[in-house]
Amino acid sequence: MEYRALSDKAIAEELGSRVEQRRLEKNLSQQQLADEMGLSRVSYAKLEKGQCKLENLISALRALDALDSLDNFIPKRRFSPIALIEAQGKKRKRASKKRIGSAGSQSNVNKGEDEELDW
Repeated sequence: MEYRALSDKAIAEELGSRVEQRRLEKNLSQQQLADEMGLSRVSYAKLEKGQCKLENLISALRALDALDSLDNFIPKRRFSPIALIEAQGKKRKRASKKRIGSAGSQSNVNKGEDEELDW
């Protein structure tokens, strides 16, 4: 199926119809599956139309014993260790010393306290 040509609503409806297909394969009514999920039948019917929260879709997949299909939905990507190190960039290995005369240091302020002011 070419998903790029479909609208978001059409893709949601397709996901809902696939959940409906799984439910029918398991020979369950909407009410039976809704009860197992802890939803009303009306809320479950909206799921099959593609109008649901993500949590309800996950709950339906769990009740239909289809959570393993999530691996195909968005597969986990693996990075090579070298690419991962390169992506992190250069990390500091130790703290640097305070620099004398930097804007945040107190060295300039304290220097004037030891000397007498000649006005």
